[in-house]
Amino acid sequence: MSFSSASPPSAGSEADCRRPSHRKDFQIAIICALSLEYDAATLLIDEFWDEDDKQYGRTSGDANTYRNGRIGMHNVVLMLLPNMGKAAVAGSAASLRTSYSSLRVAFLVGVCGGVPFLGSQEALLGDVVIGESIIQYDFGRQYPGEFVPKEAIDATQNVPNKDIRTLLAYFKSEMGMKDLRKSTANHLRVLQQTAEMRRYRRCYSYPGPTEDRLFEAAYRHKHQDRSCCGEVERFCDEAAQSACAEVGCDEKQLVTRQRLEAKRYLKAEEAQGPEIYIGRVASADTVMKSGIHRDQIAKQHNILAFEMEGAGLWDEAPCIVVKGICDYADSHKNKNWQPFAAATAAAVVKAMLGRYTITDDVELPAPNGTERGSVLLVDSILFYSP
Repeated sequence: MSFSSASPPSAGSEADCRRPSHRKDFQIAIICALSLEYDAATLLIDEFWDEDDKQYGRTSGDANTYRNGRIGMHNVVLMLLPNMGKAAVAGSAASLRTSYSSLRVAFLVGVCGGVPFLGSQEALLGDVVIGESIIQYDFGRQYPGEFVPKEAIDATQNVPNKDIRTLLAYFKSEMGMKDLRKSTANHLRVLQQTAEMRRYRRCYSYPGPTEDRLFEAAYRHKHQDRSCCGEVERFCDEAAQSACAEVGCDEKQLVTRQRLEAKRYLKAEEAQGPEIYIGRVASADTVMKSGIHRDQIAKQHNILAFEMEGAGLWDEAPCIVVKGICDYADSHKNKNWQPFAAATAAAVVKAMLGRYTITDDVELPAPNGTERGSVLLVDSILFYSP
């Protein structure tokens, strides 16, 4: 028996969806690096096709474990990576494409560290970043006074294929973004209700504006009354593993933000609605935990967020990076916002799929930055005004 989510079918024709007979019938992949990201994504699956041991198998040499289901009219394969980082996702994605040869687009879904100020805009915890390009900021040349990433920001390999660019272009429009925000808010509520109904261990509820705390970029998270974290720039593992209240971080160093203050006067359901940004994402095998370095790299390369897997997937499969902001990529980061950020990212993916219709063209899209097969797919995305 297939397991259905708490959400009703979004279209009447969904009730007529039949179980796919083969792996070739799956054209959408959702890839997650953390179990909490994966759990959030599964909450928005409308129906699982592989219940009761009815699995679809995999090709020889593929060590990945898959779940198969449906989101709206799309057959979806879900994959949880064995480890974090670029190498883990690159190897797993290569195996994914051998087992699922009809793959059209892979969504890399999860959490990230956000840049708090994007020009005149304020990014808050729980907001979602959609990556339309990637820079691998830890791969390049170290000169005496500067580290320069090897790949140019505007190189062709750092832009998605035409199929994905067409989809993102729609969401950049006023109508498209309004549609995306509205659908995301609806899917987020369903996800939270479903998690509660199924008695998930993690809570995906909105932590609230009082828990969204941003310190000045230069203010370090350290023991404020110990010599181990004095004027000399030393790293203290004990402080890094402790909460701000435990080490005595000065709340006078908190940054006041207008958008956050406005949320304090909203009801929780309205306040939790995320803002959605589309732009460049920084990827590396390094966890960014420095407000100063965060702002330097973000300003230099026009970065919206920092994450760890996008660069590994970018050249292996046609992909879209969708990450919820769970911290500000500084030394004060903690994991309190991870479940909610994972939920907002998953909700955005489901909302995006609601506007994505694939044709039955035989030729398949190439990985991002190449044009193989993309010409046939330019017209494969159909948009319907609500």
